[in-house]
Amino acid sequence: MKRASAKKLIERYFYQLVDGCGNPKCANTFCASSGKVEKLTPNAAAARAIQLFTQDAQLCDTHPSKMPKTMATTPAAVATTTTVAASSSSGRGGSSSGNVSAGSSSGSSFGLDDSTISTEPGTAWELLGNSSVDMEEINDSSNLEMDSMDEEEIPSLIKNQLHHYEGGGGEPSTNSGSACPYSLRSSTSTSQGSPSSLFAGSSKGSGSLAAKKKSSLLIGSGAGGSSKETNKKQRDSSPVDYLDEAKLRELMAACQRDNSDTPLIRTLGAIFSSYQSIALSFLKKPSSSIDRMLEKAPEDLKNLKKEDLRTLEGDLDKDEDSAAEKPPPVQDNHQTTVDLVSLRRAMKALYEARASVFGPINNALQTLGESLSIELRVQLTQKEDIEQIVHVLVVVFEVLQIGTAEFLEISVPRICGAVCHLPVWAQARLARIWSVHCREGIQPMLQLLQQLVTSSTLSLNYYVKIHDNEIVCNATKVMKIVFYANILAGDVEPKHFREADLNDVAPPSYLSLIPEDDEPPLYNSKEKKAKQQKLEDPLAAELDINILDCRRPHVPYEEFYNEPLCDVIEMDHDYLNYKNTTSEGAFFADSAKKFSFMLYSFILTPATKTLALYYDSRIRMYSERRLSFLHQQLGGGLQSVNPFLKLKIRRDHIIDDALVELEMIAMSNPKDLKKQLVVEFSGEQGIDEGGVSKEFFQLIIEEIFNPDYGMFINHEDTNTVWFNSTSFENEAQFTLIGIVLGLAIYNNIILAVNFPMVVYRKLMGMKGSFADLEDWNPILFNSLKSMLDHQDNDMEEVFMQTFKICYKDVFGNAIDHELKPDGDKIFVTQDNKHEFVELYTDFLLNQCCEKQFKAFKRGFQMVTDESPLHLLFRPEEIELIVCGSKKFDFNELEQSTEYEGGFTAESQTIKDFWEIVHGLSMESKRKLLQFTTGSDRVPVGGLSRLKLVIARNGPDCERLPTSHTCFNVLLLPEYDSREKLEERLLKAINYSKGFGML
Repeated sequence: MKRASAKKLIERYFYQLVDGCGNPKCANTFCASSGKVEKLTPNAAAARAIQLFTQDAQLCDTHPSKMPKTMATTPAAVATTTTVAASSSSGRGGSSSGNVSAGSSSGSSFGLDDSTISTEPGTAWELLGNSSVDMEEINDSSNLEMDSMDEEEIPSLIKNQLHHYEGGGGEPSTNSGSACPYSLRSSTSTSQGSPSSLFAGSSKGSGSLAAKKKSSLLIGSGAGGSSKETNKKQRDSSPVDYLDEAKLRELMAACQRDNSDTPLIRTLGAIFSSYQSIALSFLKKPSSSIDRMLEKAPEDLKNLKKEDLRTLEGDLDKDEDSAAEKPPPVQDNHQTTVDLVSLRRAMKALYEARASVFGPINNALQTLGESLSIELRVQLTQKEDIEQIVHVLVVVFEVLQIGTAEFLEISVPRICGAVCHLPVWAQARLARIWSVHCREGIQPMLQLLQQLVTSSTLSLNYYVKIHDNEIVCNATKVMKIVFYANILAGDVEPKHFREADLNDVAPPSYLSLIPEDDEPPLYNSKEKKAKQQKLEDPLAAELDINILDCRRPHVPYEEFYNEPLCDVIEMDHDYLNYKNTTSEGAFFADSAKKFSFMLYSFILTPATKTLALYYDSRIRMYSERRLSFLHQQLGGGLQSVNPFLKLKIRRDHIIDDALVELEMIAMSNPKDLKKQLVVEFSGEQGIDEGGVSKEFFQLIIEEIFNPDYGMFINHEDTNTVWFNSTSFENEAQFTLIGIVLGLAIYNNIILAVNFPMVVYRKLMGMKGSFADLEDWNPILFNSLKSMLDHQDNDMEEVFMQTFKICYKDVFGNAIDHELKPDGDKIFVTQDNKHEFVELYTDFLLNQCCEKQFKAFKRGFQMVTDESPLHLLFRPEEIELIVCGSKKFDFNELEQSTEYEGGFTAESQTIKDFWEIVHGLSMESKRKLLQFTTGSDRVPVGGLSRLKLVIARNGPDCERLPTSHTCFNVLLLPEYDSREKLEERLLKAINYSKGFGML
């Protein structure tokens, strides 16, 4: 027997034990009506019902007034029960009326002829036929003697019966009007809230009162020669205040029979245009004692033992006792009253059977979105009301995912506009609900919003800025909620991996040498410190989530990029909007301010965000230059101020000269680090327009990471470098290296740095964890992972590992370290293996290099503290802008190259040039990039971003090709043969160090 059928029988046993069958002469010892069943608690009755089910105990014929609740699980069953009770009463009454049944006979226990039971479409008899209860169970005699009742008693009786079948138990219904089922309303008056409206024909002094009451109960149920057209009109005109799966399927079946979608369209339009109706629709049903007990019971119910039943009953009693002792629990922020499983099933069935009705749903949702936008701004300010709107939006977005493309143009923009008016806490509730209950719907929602943004972007008029398009802006705001839901639905790390903000850490000791009068505002101004604080999204703060907490989101971050949008965004204009939004400290708050996509960076590609970072650094450079000029004008004869960060370097003493000069600048005025960098090599004529700086950074990086200096350790298996915890260099040296890295980002220069990803995560404010070992040291990671995966109790014999570890320094010497006191005496077991892995990882990635890394990060922040770097980029993207792309596609470079001085793409010299280039090795291609651009790295976005220019540099001659690395210009003579071009080009790129004036 299926579990659902078994549950129905168990429910019948349950109500037989609790309520009885209603027969005072019942002799069944398992029925409460016999008086032989002691009073049971709900949990005890549930356990006893399961026991009777396993024993195939006797079941009584159910009395109509004691019908099990399995008959009332659908609205149709409620209407069926009411009609059957009334019809049975009229068949047994002493004074029958002609309005009741024209063909009553003794052969019909319900007083109806065959034509009355002909299952007319939409009648209660047909609905009863679909019920789980057999007709023989209801064919018993009824105790409802309506002739003997007063007029005031009947409405109360019907009200109590309806409430009992709706699952209300003994408590009065709190929402009887809204809970009245559709099939019941079709047989009653349209007036709500008054039970007496069921008896439209009752009035004192006009015929037989009982007969009129009995005849009024049969209206619309197929009695008295009612026709199909009459029933159809009654269904069409019956109001519906809410929907659930049963109601929707009933409406679909009726439309199928009547070959008309009018009632369905009218109902769906009324429901989905009213948030009050949606709030009442598709609600979860409260679980009963039987449901909770069956959840804990095994699959095979027939073979349950008495001990198992006592255990189930005891577990439920303990749960209730503990719940009674504790205060009411706070509702989880991800809980929802929407029955999402039923909703999705119903909407999918509706779309497959009646796809045409989604057009009216689209129009209704458009009306809903417009009304909600107004209501949320004007009226709906109470938390209870907004909480209701959150659940409405959960339903609406499920419908939007199933709908047609028409939704994209009409209803989706309006709904997005309404969501934007929700307070932050309500948006957080929506994100949590989606992350837990709608995980599989996150990607369809994202695709829907991306389609809306893309279609609106492509249809944008050329004279309208994308920032003024309300549809795009609202869709982006809703996408932010989906973005955080996506993070919550992924693998989120514990919060203890977040590091403290280093803005609160005292500056390096050598900076204390600055005189107090000349101390830069960076360290003595509270306003400056407040400005330095990272901008924080209120929604992220409400969710208490950080993008760095999630390593693997449910949907990859890259799917949030929208390239068509990035192609039309004017980042200079967007940056001005960003500064306007954040200038007054009202981050994300003031909707009247201009919209900035920088505040929604998840939608921007790394190349677009790099452009925003470029504008930020350039504007700061120009600002420092103006301030220097103003200071020089006001200072008169005082010492002149250099508007640039100028470094004069000897090529053979590059480390000493660079670090000494940077140290002097950091000591005198750290603000000068934010000026434009200008490098001059002693004895060389090159003027720095960008190319000299590129070579400076390349040379200094090669020297800094040279193993001879002993500041970093090379990991040969991963080709990465790590901080040497036993380095002889002081903290100031690591601070200056951090300044170099910050200057490279600030001046938009790509470096050949091979840090593991954990370095960038730590720079962004996270501690190293076990997952970082996979990139840092794969061999160690796999070894520790095998330890965690080992489940046998022979850990000590297999691994023979204690809490004492051994590691090597830069010179290869072995160093022992105890992860905890007396660690050499504590073996790793199943109980403490997770502690061992966490302590081991924390020591390697955090503790052993803590001093060196803090100094390095402090220097990095001295340059980037006011930059929107943390706002725009993830650690993976930081690595991309520091090291460049790893994709060397020279076909892209060829397509994006421009020609000057007489060269074209069809020139023979140009054709020969590209044939030679495509045939070079990767090492030679890197040298070509180094020769022409000053760097062998690929910028973010690929080689097409280089904008290489090849200019004709005279006719055939013996001169070598030359370049202007500052402007990515290659000067190429028009050689008369391919062989000569190849020989001259290879010689030029292999001997390309140094600068001279031509």
